[in-house]
Amino acid sequence: MAFWNRRRSIDTMLAPLDGPRMKATLSWPHLLALGVGAIVGTGILTLIGVGAGLAGPAVMISFALAGLVCACAALAYAELATVMPAAGSAYTYSYAVLGEMVAWIVGWSLILEYSLVVSAVAVGWSGYAVGFLEGLGMALPTALAAGPHVEGGLVNLPAVFIIAVVTGLLLLGTRESATLNAVLVVIKILALVAFVALALPAFDASHFTPFMPNGFGAPNLPFLEQFTGVPVAQTGVMAAAAIIFFAFYGFDAISTAAEETKKPERDLAIGIVGSMLICTALYLVVAAAAIGARPVASFAESPEPLALILREMGQGTAAQWIAASAVIALPTVLLAFLYGQSRIFLGMARDGLLPRGLARISSRGVPALVTVFTAVVVGALAGGMRLDELASLANAGTLAAFAAVGVCLIVLRLRDPGRKRLFKAPLWWLVGGVTIVGCVVFFLSLRPSTQWYFLLWNVIGLVIYFGWSAWNSRLAKGEETAA
Repeated sequence: MAFWNRRRSIDTMLAPLDGPRMKATLSWPHLLALGVGAIVGTGILTLIGVGAGLAGPAVMISFALAGLVCACAALAYAELATVMPAAGSAYTYSYAVLGEMVAWIVGWSLILEYSLVVSAVAVGWSGYAVGFLEGLGMALPTALAAGPHVEGGLVNLPAVFIIAVVTGLLLLGTRESATLNAVLVVIKILALVAFVALALPAFDASHFTPFMPNGFGAPNLPFLEQFTGVPVAQTGVMAAAAIIFFAFYGFDAISTAAEETKKPERDLAIGIVGSMLICTALYLVVAAAAIGARPVASFAESPEPLALILREMGQGTAAQWIAASAVIALPTVLLAFLYGQSRIFLGMARDGLLPRGLARISSRGVPALVTVFTAVVVGALAGGMRLDELASLANAGTLAAFAAVGVCLIVLRLRDPGRKRLFKAPLWWLVGGVTIVGCVVFFLSLRPSTQWYFLLWNVIGLVIYFGWSAWNSRLAKGEETAA
């Protein structure tokens, strides 16, 4: 079978592995905490300022649009995760439904997504950590607190530090890290609830006027600007939604935990759908409270917008507490995505698309080698890149993966309607369609440079695939029967 058409059999995929497998130690509370921990993080604590700067008060619409697309993607993930409860997430689903080459592109995009998410969150954490230390009179020199994009900056040492700490935690074991994650998630949610409670008394409806100062925006077509000289929009509701999209995803990390879940047929759907519902409601309330409390211009450029809003309200102690909560709890996002990244690597290595030595499992039941390798890569990125650059490029990889999941949902429903589905997405044709169209529109709303970098990343990936992976996969060597 040609490499562009060969697919993994779902039934073969679910058969017992012929090598060591990870321990099934997680239940739905762990998965719900993993999802909320991954979703609630830099997006609402930091990128709310970036989004408000692009869209003004209409950032509320940006949150709603991003949440709608992610909710549909979550439903698609929930169905596919219960049909194929195996490590690998969208990569695994694409391998079984769309074929090996598409699966490689999706997996390669996921590597981009997870690596840059970890780096971006580490940079966001660093912003709060530096502000918190300054509040205690312990200011770090600029050379060690920011990357070279900032005047006087050399390396973002706090960002590198927190990645190293979380990596060490993951190496201890899945259940141990998941239990601590659940505790930190509670701290993070309480901090956001406290912010809303403090900000609402200062609510001023005039801050929502003008509501949409930069317009709705239109898709960015890099070819249009380059070849016609017509400038494309860099602001507006859609530009903000394309960035704020970063604030919603994270539920896909739950699907990478399928192999380590005790009852994947039940717990995966609870974790994925439940975490999205909780976080969407929380985001809209926090965004409304933030804009109502202070004019958008006052916090749009801040690396710690929620803490800044409280300080400007005269709530210095509360601002310090919010910053401390972010410093303590933002690592839950790092934990979730470093966890997911290592499982993506693991799935691709098991399939032979990456060197199989990466699939080694330690005595604690974790893929130690790929976890450490991932940490080194993301630490290097976090040490030198800006938050908005990292978030924008991470979104491109995520949008590609989510669109593929939408396609997988529709194709599998049409190809194999009789297959047992323990969770069924309602109105599957609409859920899949909104996921696909929404992801395409958001991708076209990213800055043109991000679109070009994403295309370049995938060109590099295809060179690797045609040069090595296509000839060394388990299907290529006949080690597994194709579907």
